[in-house]
Amino acid sequence: VQLQAFGGGLVQAGGSLRLSCATSGRTFSTMGWFRQAPGKEREFVAVIRWSGGYTGYAESVKGRFTISRDNAKNTVYLQMNSLNPEDTAVYYCAANTSNAALSAMASRALYDYWGQGTQVTVSS
Repeated sequence: VQLQAFGGGLVQAGGSLRLSCATSGRTFSTMGWFRQAPGKEREFVAVIRWSGGYTGYAESVKGRFTISRDNAKNTVYLQMNSLNPEDTAVYYCAANTSNAALSAMASRALYDYWGQGTQVTVSS
């Protein structure tokens, strides 16, 4: 099983980035994006169900970030717009196999596999 996250980089405040997470090795129920800033705990960003495309977002990114998936490519995306310096972090994708309730998927403990992370830096 592999989760490969990529697409991070350096962007100015107000700019956009799109992260991708390519999966292989098995099918999953739900995919999530998390982020971890220096000195802080890893926090939930967004989640999507492979079947049906149902989504959920952290309050801090609602209206700015969009999670989507391409079933044919086994890839999940995180489109990030209106970025600000507080969005600076390492972003991780994660996969869940248990089909837990979407409302519970903000919990790191529910994810079975994690990607390696991709750095996003937003300059002011």
